[in-house]
Amino acid sequence: MDNIENEHPQTVAVMARENQCLLFDWGDTLMRVLPDCDGPMVTWPRVEALPHVEDTLAQLCADWLMGLATNAAASEEDEIWQALARVGLDRLLDKVYCYRTIGHKKPSREFFNYILHDLKLGCESVFLIGDDFEADVMGAVRCGIRAVWLNERGGETRVGKMYRTIHDFHDLPKALEELQAAP
Repeated sequence: MDNIENEHPQTVAVMARENQCLLFDWGDTLMRVLPDCDGPMVTWPRVEALPHVEDTLAQLCADWLMGLATNAAASEEDEIWQALARVGLDRLLDKVYCYRTIGHKKPSREFFNYILHDLKLGCESVFLIGDDFEADVMGAVRCGIRAVWLNERGGETRVGKMYRTIHDFHDLPKALEELQAAP
C-alpha cells in the first residue's frame, strides 16, 4: 500500500488538484458585469477582471482544479472561454459549466449535480465562490457544497458552518483554509 507521506511533493500536489475543485461564478465574481453592455460578454467593447482575481487564481491553481459555474444566458461555452481569454483568465481555469449547456440554473440541485457528476467528485471536495448569496452560496450549501460569498460592494459579513464571506479576492485563500478546517 502506498503511503502519501512518501510520495514526491509534485505527485501529492497533482493528486490533491485532481481531488478538489474550486468553482467560480462568472459575472461580478471573476469578471465585471458592465451595466451599459448586453449580449455575449465576448462581444462587449471592453471587459475586465475583478481586482486581485488573476493573481489569486494563479496562487490557487497549482493545488485546485479550477472551474467556472455560471447562469449566464447570453453566452455559449466557447464564447465564455473567449471572454475569459480577453483578460487572461482562460489559462487559469480547467472547466466551464454554463446554463446553456446544463439546462438548469443555480440555485437548482440539478445544476450542481450535473457539475459534481462531471467532475466525478463528492460535494465535500468542491467549493463555490460567488457574489449572489442566494443563488451561489445557499444553492451550493443546500447541495452540501461549501461556499464563499464575495461581497465586494457591501460591508455585510455572513458566516456559517458551510460558508464564509470575503470582501476582496485576496482574502479567498484564508476563507478556504477556514472552511477546510471547520468540523
